Amino acid sequence: MSPARPPVGDRFRRFRDRLAAEGSDRPEAPRQGGPAGTDDQADLTPPPQRTAELPGRRTGRRGGRRGGGEELRVPEATFTSYYGRPILKAPVWKWDIAAYLFTGGLAAGSSLLAAGGQLTGRPALRRAGRVTALAAVSASAVFLVKDLGRPARFHHMLRVAKPTSPMSMGTWILTAYGPAAGVAAIAEAAGRLPRHGRFGLVGRALPSVGHAAGLLAAGAAPALATYTGVLLADTAVPSWHEAYPELPVIFAGSALASGAGVGLLAAPPAQAGPARRMAVAGAALELYGTHRVETRLGLLSEPYRVGRPGRLLRAGRLLTVSGVAGALLGRRSRLVGALSGTALLAASAVTRFGIFYGGVASARDPRYTVVPQRERVNARRTGGGSGG
Repeated sequence: MSPARPPVGDRFRRFRDRLAAEGSDRPEAPRQGGPAGTDDQADLTPPPQRTAELPGRRTGRRGGRRGGGEELRVPEATFTSYYGRPILKAPVWKWDIAAYLFTGGLAAGSSLLAAGGQLTGRPALRRAGRVTALAAVSASAVFLVKDLGRPARFHHMLRVAKPTSPMSMGTWILTAYGPAAGVAAIAEAAGRLPRHGRFGLVGRALPSVGHAAGLLAAGAAPALATYTGVLLADTAVPSWHEAYPELPVIFAGSALASGAGVGLLAAPPAQAGPARRMAVAGAALELYGTHRVETRLGLLSEPYRVGRPGRLLRAGRLLTVSGVAGALLGRRSRLVGALSGTALLAASAVTRFGIFYGGVASARDPRYTVVPQRERVNARRTGGGSGG
């Protein structure tokens, strides 16, 4: 070590003394946790608490000092969607599926009308119901295959039977109903066949076969009329899914009303008694169900009251009431009966289209998905808190 350089210990002591001298000129900060009443008294002011930021709420502080000032609360933001995109993918179904809903109900109602005419000895009702049922179920098959894209897809649905799948059950219902309705309609041509030879044998056997087929079609008709309502309610579309108790009721009433319309159009007033009773029953179910979906669902009832769905359902209500009134008041007039039948058929069609477009509108607006979800979450929290 060089004699001109001071030892390391002396240098360290001088550095320590200089730090102590500089620190004595500064005010000493109070030490946390010191005994009260001394110069080292603890700062009893709690440190500033940070407020957790919740979704939709922003907090802040006024003033330049950290931890001082008044807390600001911004109201919850209104949710629209993520980057302007809808939460649910809207159904890709178009008007042909709404038409499929109508023709399926018309086929079911017509088969019930035909069975009523068959059992009560009213050939005009029986004939009109059977022929209309075959035409309607054929149109349903066309609309369904058009939506599926290829007829083979309908065949592929028959590979399995899933009771928990409305689509699978609907495929089997159509498969059972279609041939029965077809045989019953063909049996109406028995009187046009020759009475002798092979055709004569077929002509004599057809009425009995048609009688059994007509009853079989009528037995499958309630399932055909209502399964489409279950199918819509089984989707994630908010206004369809939440209306699961009402949709089968609406579709059953619509089917009865459309079948009654066929009877009032085709049968003379003397034979239209079963059609008038069907009209009353169908109108009651349809009006009750549509009133429920327009009032019971809270926010999810809104798509059924506004826009095109609202106009369609209001028109359906007016046509239904007019058709029933005409059927009851114009019992002896063939013209009034025909007008009433036309009104009931139109009411059934616009009601189905209104329900269809109401569901599509609810899927396109994110508000109908988010707001009910928040309400359900808050209800569970409230119920859990009160129960605890």
